[in-house]
Amino acid sequence: MNIMRPVEAYTERDVEPVEASPRELAISVLKGARRQLPVILTVLAVTVVLGLIYLLTAPARYTATATMVIDTRKVQLFQQQSVLGDITVDAGTVETQVEILKSENISLSVIKDQRLTEDPEFVGAGGGLVGSVIGAITGLFQGSAAPPSEFDLMRAALERFEKERTVKRVGLTYVMEVKFRSLSPDKAATIANGIVDAYIVDQLEAKYQATRRASVWLQERIRELRTQASAAEKAVIDYKEKNNIVDTGGRLIGEQQLAEVNSQLIMARASVAESKARLDRINDILREEIPNESVADALKNDTIIKLRGQYVDLAAREANWSEKYGRNHLAAVNLRNQMEQIRKGITSELQRIQQAYQSDYDIARAREESIKNSLANVVSENQLTNQAQIQLRELESNAQTYRAMYDNFLQRYMESVQQQSFPITEARLISPASRPLKKSDPKTLLVLAVALAGGLVLGGGVAYLREMGDNVFRTSSQVEQVLQVNCLAVVPLVQDGNTRKAKPTLLPPQLSLGGSGAGTTDDAAVKAEARPKLSYVVEQPFSRFAEAIRGVKVAVDLHAMIKTTKVIGVTSTMPAEGKSTVASNFAQLIAHAGARVLLIDADLRNPSLSRAMAPAAEHGLLDAVAERKPLADLVITDQITKLSFLPSGVTAKLLHTNEILASPAMRKVIDAACSGYDYVVVDLPPVAPVVDVRSTIGIIDSYVYVVEWGKTKIDVVEHHLSGARAIYDRLLGVVLNKADVSALSRYEYHQGKYYYQKHYARYGYAEHHE
Repeated sequence: MNIMRPVEAYTERDVEPVEASPRELAISVLKGARRQLPVILTVLAVTVVLGLIYLLTAPARYTATATMVIDTRKVQLFQQQSVLGDITVDAGTVETQVEILKSENISLSVIKDQRLTEDPEFVGAGGGLVGSVIGAITGLFQGSAAPPSEFDLMRAALERFEKERTVKRVGLTYVMEVKFRSLSPDKAATIANGIVDAYIVDQLEAKYQATRRASVWLQERIRELRTQASAAEKAVIDYKEKNNIVDTGGRLIGEQQLAEVNSQLIMARASVAESKARLDRINDILREEIPNESVADALKNDTIIKLRGQYVDLAAREANWSEKYGRNHLAAVNLRNQMEQIRKGITSELQRIQQAYQSDYDIARAREESIKNSLANVVSENQLTNQAQIQLRELESNAQTYRAMYDNFLQRYMESVQQQSFPITEARLISPASRPLKKSDPKTLLVLAVALAGGLVLGGGVAYLREMGDNVFRTSSQVEQVLQVNCLAVVPLVQDGNTRKAKPTLLPPQLSLGGSGAGTTDDAAVKAEARPKLSYVVEQPFSRFAEAIRGVKVAVDLHAMIKTTKVIGVTSTMPAEGKSTVASNFAQLIAHAGARVLLIDADLRNPSLSRAMAPAAEHGLLDAVAERKPLADLVITDQITKLSFLPSGVTAKLLHTNEILASPAMRKVIDAACSGYDYVVVDLPPVAPVVDVRSTIGIIDSYVYVVEWGKTKIDVVEHHLSGARAIYDRLLGVVLNKADVSALSRYEYHQGKYYYQKHYARYGYAEHHE
């Protein structure tokens, strides 16, 4: 909304937009709601009535609930794994099952089982008044069309079925609720249970078909694997025969021979070492004269042991004889000779043993060499066999793989045959639907709550649109905010029938020519519907209307203390806004208080004030401007209020009225009026249709701008005032005219009828049904 103000009133601070605080915004919203309260209440009442009509006409519907669960425990009846594999039951799986329950396959199965295509609830327009109306309208448009086909009935039933069915997961569990709503409680329970049964049957059928297809495929695959396994095993046997590969006990013969020869070689080397050790030992013994006792025992030779014993005995005797008789004694010499013979015998025996050991050593070495040669031959043969074993192992691996696959597929085929005869599903019904005892729809409290909420929202929306699209003046603060001028008064609307008959002391104005009152006019010619409004302040001095006009008078007097305000022009934006009524009542109010007042009808294009107050006057303002008659001869005086009135005169097809109002002669007339009267009130033309008001800048001290309450558009007033800057600069204020008293309280509480009756009645002011 644009704010209009004088150019010099703008500052840099005004350029920045001022954001309203939350409190101001809340107050603004509350004020808007109060202003549009009748609209809001009307819309609210309509929505509530519609809600009540719906409650009275909508048929009762019942909802049955069946509960099923996806069991996570595996049913291992045959202690075997499923052919199709075990699917992990998680949140995604449960949601998938919910969508399967909602599928057309399940719905169509229930529709066919329950024969719902023959049920009017599913193939008709539905129950209740609304359904009947819809059915009648549909039949009217279809006319005498052909009866629906089976497909059409099925699709119609399916559409209705899916609309009434609800499937949802219970929280984060594996439990699912299947609800169905119907006009019949028994039907609702039957269909809810039928949905679960159809789902379980569908799952069993799906698993059976999948298992059957898997069995057929397994049979074909088993035949292929059997052929492939047999071919692979035959290839292994043929390769062994071709490469002379023979195994015993899981080992090849070459490998077994190699192990045995290697073992023999180890034993032969041990035998050689042992023979060599004995030979070396005997050689060491031969280098001694007489072996000691430990060597003799080690050799375990009886002859050597016996000879050594004799040698030791003779040595002892020889030592004894030599000690007694000396070494040259014959007995000692004989003993030494005997000892020498025994030594030779021992040496001879030892040499014999040495030859035996040497023979054993040679034999052991020959045997070792023979085994080495055999080992080399076996290793050579095994190397050739090992090269052939590389491909043999590959053939054996292929044969084992095909055999394992064949055994596995054979086992799965046997399992599938068993599962075909006994299919198992993870879903089971845990709580079948029972006949509901209470209706589920329509919910009375919910419908009323929705109607109230919808009415408030819709009413608020309508109120907001009305508020935003109002674009008219309704409050004094609005005038001051938009136009940046004072709102002098809010004048209530005065209807034609609201004026009471004049009291004997307050007769209708008697107009007479001249100041002496001679030559009174014929009052019968005055229009009856206009005169009461023009003198309402006199006839109803204690009315709210009169008090509002007094507010204009106070504003004029206060402004006169600052600036000369003797000539007051009253104008408006558009015709029929009540400017003439305000001007007449304002002038009569001042005149009735004792001041000398001249009311001039300067609306030369449409002199409505002259037609109402002096319909018979043939001379007036134009004669004074043309100086054909003096001003005093043209003025008509009211005998009651002493108000002087100068009519416009004959204005038929008068051109250039703006030139007349801006002429020096017009200024002379105004100057003459100012010298003879305390106030000069000029009823001017409206601003929008003609430019006459702009020509009065030189003769008018201040302007009173009349705006019709709730009708004159804000942008129109702003546009025309902005185009007439000189008038705006001399604007005394705005008068909101024709205000609806009953609606004022919604815009400004202090302007309301209740406020006036409560606080102003004690001072003698009354509304008089305004």
